Amino acid sequence: MDTDSSHAILHFVKGRGVGSNERSRFEAWKRERDLEHLEAQRTEEDPDEVLPSRDTDVRLVDARSILSFNNSPDVGFDQSINPYQGCEHGCVYCYARPTHAYLGLSPGLDFETKIFAKSNAAGLLRKELARKSYKPSLIALGANTDPYQPIERELGITRSVLEVLSDFNAPVSITTKSALVARDIDILAPMAQKGLARVNISLATVDPKLARILDPRANAPHRRLRAMTELSEAGVPVSVFASPMIPAINDKELESILEAAAAAGATSASMIVLRLPLEVRDLFVEWLQEHFPLRAGHTMSLVRQMRGGADYDASFGSRMRGTGQYATLLRQRFSVAVRRLGLGRVSGQR
Repeated sequence: MDTDSSHAILHFVKGRGVGSNERSRFEAWKRERDLEHLEAQRTEEDPDEVLPSRDTDVRLVDARSILSFNNSPDVGFDQSINPYQGCEHGCVYCYARPTHAYLGLSPGLDFETKIFAKSNAAGLLRKELARKSYKPSLIALGANTDPYQPIERELGITRSVLEVLSDFNAPVSITTKSALVARDIDILAPMAQKGLARVNISLATVDPKLARILDPRANAPHRRLRAMTELSEAGVPVSVFASPMIPAINDKELESILEAAAAAGATSASMIVLRLPLEVRDLFVEWLQEHFPLRAGHTMSLVRQMRGGADYDASFGSRMRGTGQYATLLRQRFSVAVRRLGLGRVSGQR
């Protein structure tokens, strides 16, 4: 794999997770950055200058439906709600990035800068749950994109969805990287007393420096851990998703993540290995070349060891677990750690 990063710095934007804004795979035309023009803008005083920050464009939309259904054997739910399309957290490895292509947008920068907020989510949900034909089961909130990304603080769409779920006594499992979830303890705690709510905090690292490039606009690790404590003390069951495990990047932290989460009040844990579907693969390789040029080749070699020699394998049963010796070793380490820490296991998605 080419690990030459001489021009990589030109691709990256301040405060964002990826550098490219490659076209949707459904578009007939291609976007290319004018590297010669950007090179001319670099100065001798600041030769490593990155591109200026890019604003987030949040658009309110009326969704046609709010509940999504699936029959995947890899996940522990068949119903989910995603109040937002796109995610400002900017995690380079996010497996949801390719969904922006269906909107005619790039899974790259567009995914984290063009956010669609489903302003009618609560109203739609109330109607769907009230239908006589509706069959109750666990609802996953944020299985695709984070329900507590920064704009939620202003819009409160996720909170309004929780209010509806509470009214209907509908069981919910929330997955997030944001401490903002603790804002809704007043709704979640009474639901948890009825066995209707749990929160999964996704934590891929406890290193604040690494977190700033892994998920640049998500809350820092210590704030997520504090949110775990607040939720736990309020009686809301908390799990930690130590995911994704990225070879030679954050895999050495697996035990540290689980230990920190257990100390913060988490009672269960899950782990999945890095997934690189569709456009995510190229975005991730570019990220490696930018931030870890000396490790890029080794990381991708280990990724392929987990995927039968390919960069990704979408097969049910192995896409989240991986195969081969490296993946087996990770699972063994995880098993030993959760037993030592007294953590239960859940099936995680992040």
